[in-house]
Amino acid sequence: MHLEELGWNSYFASHYVNGTPGRVALATRKHFVVWTEEGEVEATASGRLRHLNTLCPCVGDWVLLRGQSVIESVLPRRTELLRKSPGKGVREQVLAANVDVLLVVAGLDGDYNPRRIERYLVLARDSGARPVLLLNKADLRGDVTNVIRAAGQFAPGVPVLAISALAGWGLDELPKRVGWGETAALIGSSGAGKSTILNRFLGEDRQRTASVRERDSRGRHTTTHRELVRMPEGWFLMDLPGLRELQLWADPEQIDDTFSDIVGLAAGCRFRDCSHQHEPGCAVRAAAIDEGRLQSYYKLKRELAYLDRDIDVRLARETKRRCKIIEREMRHHSP
Repeated sequence: MHLEELGWNSYFASHYVNGTPGRVALATRKHFVVWTEEGEVEATASGRLRHLNTLCPCVGDWVLLRGQSVIESVLPRRTELLRKSPGKGVREQVLAANVDVLLVVAGLDGDYNPRRIERYLVLARDSGARPVLLLNKADLRGDVTNVIRAAGQFAPGVPVLAISALAGWGLDELPKRVGWGETAALIGSSGAGKSTILNRFLGEDRQRTASVRERDSRGRHTTTHRELVRMPEGWFLMDLPGLRELQLWADPEQIDDTFSDIVGLAAGCRFRDCSHQHEPGCAVRAAAIDEGRLQSYYKLKRELAYLDRDIDVRLARETKRRCKIIEREMRHHSP
């Protein structure tokens, strides 16, 4: 298989130095499956990479192999899907690399949550991928047209497709959104139907699926690893494990892009620092923006502002720690 069929292009070629180029199709903590022109190989990361967590290969990465079985380096990524690592630490977690289209899957059942979708759209825009919103389980709703119209309000500029992976309709629109050699990734909560979508495309039960809980339509994790799958039409699809926690790791400007309706209206407010609460001449209030969406905008703004402060504090502490180490080394070696 030629590299171009795996997604190789001039961007990656411009960063090629030496070694055998390949693309990571499956990744666990210590084991990688890499696609090369010669075929599929199993590889491990070099000792240098294992000690550089930020450069740890992930699914979708283009890497350079040494001796066909050792990943020596990771080529710069065109796009990068990030979130803040779960827990109290301030670290980024790379979910996927070099994704062209991010398919945000939301089930139209009891777990449907526009506020959660807004988070996914901020993440998608920050990654550099083109977001597409998939409203799965549309066969459960009798008001699909109204749901699509409402989704267009909180996902401005994003294509919205209503599908039913279980019933098998609406899926023919998806390949039209992904070009030959491009990579799409399915992302969403557990139980949204991502694995069912992948199985439908392949015509086989490639990924294990499970029913959701009746009381709240929440799902269980059935996809336990990230894997790249080649579609018959020549594009690639990645099924990401469901995310129970989605803390943002993004540029604050991406929030303005996701909430472009609010930002656009705010330009017409009488006061430049309008909080859109009780001020006279507030264009946002006059437009009767959904209160939930407005509060979500403020919440995500505060979250990323807080993250920025945490990152600054962490960097300052790390810089101070390194300076102390250097000072100790200098005193130790001074005559």
